[in-house]
Amino acid sequence: MNDKFGFEDLDVWNRAVDFAVKIIKIAETMEVERKHFRLLEQIEAASTSIAMNIAEGKGRYSKKEFIQFCYIARGSLYEVVTLLELFYRKG
Repeated sequence: MNDKFGFEDLDVWNRAVDFAVKIIKIAETMEVERKHFRLLEQIEAASTSIAMNIAEGKGRYSKKEFIQFCYIARGSLYEVVTLLELFYRKG
């Protein structure tokens, strides 16, 4: 009997989880002004959203739906990259 969900064997899902863990660890070390705390919350949310959307898409009933959720995951990745750039430029 297989006790795994279909997405757990996907390399892309595992890499997305590893990426989210790294982002969360970085976020935990960042000292941001209170007025920028929302950006810190957003980077954590967007980074975890990548793996969650891949998993949700894998749970759908068609390949077309899975692909759509992968596009959403890619959008979240781009959001994280943008937020990282904002924090980098801010110092």
